[in-house]
Amino acid sequence: MLSGLLIILLPLVLGYLVRVRSTPLLRLINQAVNGSVYLILLLMGISLAGLENFSSQLSRLGGNALVLFSITTLFNLTALWWLSRRLTLKAGNSPVVKNGPISKLAAMRGSLLLVVVVAGGTMAGLLAGPSVGDGLFSTADALAEGVLYVLLALIGCQLRNSGMPLRQILLNRMGLAMAVTLALSSLLAGIIAAPLLSLSWNEGLAMAAGFGWYSLSAILIGDQLGPLMGGVAFFNDLFRELLAFILIPLVIHRHTALAIGYGGATSMDVTLPVIQQHGGVACVPIAVVSGFLLSLLSPPLILFFLSLSS
Repeated sequence: MLSGLLIILLPLVLGYLVRVRSTPLLRLINQAVNGSVYLILLLMGISLAGLENFSSQLSRLGGNALVLFSITTLFNLTALWWLSRRLTLKAGNSPVVKNGPISKLAAMRGSLLLVVVVAGGTMAGLLAGPSVGDGLFSTADALAEGVLYVLLALIGCQLRNSGMPLRQILLNRMGLAMAVTLALSSLLAGIIAAPLLSLSWNEGLAMAAGFGWYSLSAILIGDQLGPLMGGVAFFNDLFRELLAFILIPLVIHRHTALAIGYGGATSMDVTLPVIQQHGGVACVPIAVVSGFLLSLLSPPLILFFLSLSS
């Protein structure tokens, strides 16, 4: 089982060893990551269409995602509220952020686009499946696995060249505290949710270890546990991001650590403009460190927990 973990982790590690100094090349890598994510989620949608009793399985997917999201959110918000009461962190004035989202809908546009991609893949699978046959779904699975290895290598390269030195991470104790609090509370929620989802304890931990990185968690979980559980992981982490967009403006001035930390891995990118817009520039380095740490932890944790399955 550990050999499978090493095989999947190898591209991530190899990508992390590559230092890129060219800005155009970094931009190309970022575009390749985005393209790979869209492609794999499209293929995951096609695989979902190949499930037997599709309508009942779709209902199960929604129910499981809601259960996992509700338990994880309860544990996360409780733990981060506790942390907020102990950190002397206060949001500043709300500046006007250049090129920042002008509405919650604008901020969520990228997230909703990924939902459209999955739905489009599912529709394509339902329409083409009867004429093409089961070969369509097996081909989609094989292609998704191949693209996954490329994506992991690119993500490793992204993390290495993010401009976030280890010293800066370790010295930012508030960002570190938020990341650890969110990670531990999420994993505890995964253990609690596992029997409710008919999963083993380690699979429950893997489902909870996405920390909001829905595009990656869906891909890694789907590759090991099938498209149904991949869909559950996707919507669980997507709902986190959508709720973060709503929570940040409402609570950042009263419970700053909760508002920053709840976004999980998205605090370093997708929800960062909203954090800056409502919490001020003082919140930015803390959010970046917290999000970066969770992004760094998520892939190896998911793969490690999945490797514990017999």
